[in-house]
Amino acid sequence: MLVISRKALDVVIAQAREELPYEACGYLAEKNGLVEAAITLTNTDKAADHFSMDPAEQFAAIKAMRGQSQRLRAVYHSHPETPARPSFEDIRLAYDPEISYVIISLADPERIEVKSFRISQGQVSSEEIQLIEESSLV
Repeated sequence: MLVISRKALDVVIAQAREELPYEACGYLAEKNGLVEAAITLTNTDKAADHFSMDPAEQFAAIKAMRGQSQRLRAVYHSHPETPARPSFEDIRLAYDPEISYVIISLADPERIEVKSFRISQGQVSSEEIQLIEESSLV
């Protein structure tokens, strides 16, 4: 199960909307079992159907996570016009079976869809998402 704070999810959705018509991408940082931060990264491809992350930003993000005693919990990206499910390319490029892959679909602007997946050796399984409101964290 992916446990994520509302604040982190709001950052992801805002970035996905802001970067339309292109895919947005980034990392989700976890501490003590809770995704508490979204780290937005640049889609260097500037494409609506795939993304590549800036390597310098990736290294800086991992370093920042370590400095906050966080770990990389998930890679996220948006699908501007397609459902929240991994594409063949998403599956092919999912190299780490220990993390989650979160997809945000903006295909229906009235109903943003967010789903999480685990991908291992080309096999995809859905993962439940538990959203934690900020008031629950105090």
